[in-house]
Parts: sequence; structure tokens; C-alpha cells
Amino acid sequence: MSSVVAVPQHKLSETPNSRAIEINDWVIIASTNPISSASECDALQASLGFPLPEMTFGSNYLSLEHRPSGWKMMFDTHNALKCVKKGELGEGDGGVKVGYADAWLKSRTDPGTNLPLPVTVTAKHYDWTYTLTYPGHHLDSAPGTDSPSSSIQWIDADQDNPSHSIPLSELTRPDPILFYAEIPLFEDELHDNGSSNLLVRIRVMPTCIFILSRFTLRVDNVLFRTHDTRIYHSFSSSPSLVIRQLSGWEAPYDGVKRRLPSRHDLTPLTDANFIAKVLTELPVTESQQIGARTRWRGLRTKVEIAVLARDGP
Repeated sequence: MSSVVAVPQHKLSETPNSRAIEINDWVIIASTNPISSASECDALQASLGFPLPEMTFGSNYLSLEHRPSGWKMMFDTHNALKCVKKGELGEGDGGVKVGYADAWLKSRTDPGTNLPLPVTVTAKHYDWTYTLTYPGHHLDSAPGTDSPSSSIQWIDADQDNPSHSIPLSELTRPDPILFYAEIPLFEDELHDNGSSNLLVRIRVMPTCIFILSRFTLRVDNVLFRTHDTRIYHSFSSSPSLVIRQLSGWEAPYDGVKRRLPSRHDLTPLTDANFIAKVLTELPVTESQQIGARTRWRGLRTKVEIAVLARDGP
């Protein structure tokens, strides 16, 4: 029989477009708003320098603040889209060509010619799939970085230290959920060639905070790609620390399609959770080394920690 988990004192508050929780030394705010208006989109697009996703939630965000240390972290649409590559895509950017591009070219090329097919390149001045590896950002970050400008920095986790890893057993326990929010940042159907979206989820339980920011990409008949940022903090950690795990996977479209529960039902291919489950269950050599042969730099798993306070004076 599982032991009863004590619920710490906490305070919930709510406005028409936001919800917040104050618990232990933390203040967490989740703001969810309608899709940005035309004028808001114009301003954001002018700032970014490329067309926005079809559904852009420019006013949505998740913020968390550790009051004793002043450490503040945030996930929002503007800073996420700043991570989308502008200009010509290069090595490591994971550029994706639409699946029917070669067939389209062949249909318009004289079959009797000896001339080679022209090389297909992305004509857009940005990554049209909106691929990103956005890890969240700090409110006191220096421009162009995701690290705080204060003395608290992200450092590589110690693989031999159990307190430097996210405890899945704790997250799967049926503990009460004191606070939960889903914050969509953007979604785009890629001109009917697939889907690209970024969704942030948070849950606060009596013992911990857990955040999952998940980017999911489907390019029909080409590939699937997922990038997860997981943030975990145990209220009992000593010294007080935050764990961040960054992971990226991808696989050819047909490789994921073959793992459908029923080959007659393609619906799961539109489910980010199904896609992530398949990609993470593939051998690492397939999903994080070979991938879909795009050489995307996001194919990895990296664990970092930020120490908020140390024991002693």
C-alpha cells in the first residue's frame, strides 16, 4: 500500500487568461490566450523577419520564479520562434524537402533528355518546418543566449549522481496534481504537407515541479521529428537544484507508419504522444544517430542542472 503524500501549503489564483500557484519558494504563472490578432501577428512577424505559423499564440507563456535565489525561467512564443533558422539552411539545421518535390520535377522534365534534374533547394528565407530546439529562456539572459546572466548557470549533470536525473518513478506515481496547464505556442499545417507545433505542459505535485515542452514535426511521406525539453525540480532537493533534459529524435515517415496499431487507421500519425512514443522506443542508433539522414544537430540527449542554493552559509 502506497504511503500518503503530504500536500504542502500553497496558494492558487486565477484571472481570465492566466492561472498561478505559489508553493514553497516558487511562483508559477501559466498564461493562455486566443490566437494572436492580425495586428499582433504583424508586429511579431516584423520582429522575427519571417512568416508566422498559421496559428500563433503570441501572448501565451509559462513563467517560474524561485524567490530566494531570484532564478527566473520562461517559455513563450516570441523567444521560441527566435530559435527558428533564418536564411539558407546549413549543416546541422535538419533542412527538410517536401516528399513530392522530386516527383514534381520529374513530371515536368522531358523523359528523353540527358540533362540531370535540377537540385531542389528550399526557396524560403527561413526553415519552413519551424524546427527548433528551444530550451526555455531566462528573464535575465544576455541577448542570444538561454543562460542566466547571474551566477546561476546550467552545467552538465553528473551521470553517476542519482539526484542529477529525472526520477520517472516519482512522476508516474498517482500523487495529487495541485496545478496543471497546457500552453500552446504555435501550430502550422505546412501548406497541407504535415504539421509543426510546440506545446508546453506543466504539472505541480506535492513533491515536485515537472515541465514538458514538446516540439513535434510531421512532414508527410518524409519524416517525423520530436524535440523535448523536460524541466524537473524536487522540493526536497539539497542543494536545491533544477534538472533540464534536452532530447531530440527523428525517423523516416514510413518507419513510424509501420508501427501503427492498425495499418488501416492513420489517425495516430497526427498524435504527438504516439509519435514521441514510437521515436523514443526505437533503438538510439536509428532515432538519434541515423534519424531521417538530415544530420540535424538536435538528435541527442543532454542533461544539465542549475544549482539554486547550496547547503550551509
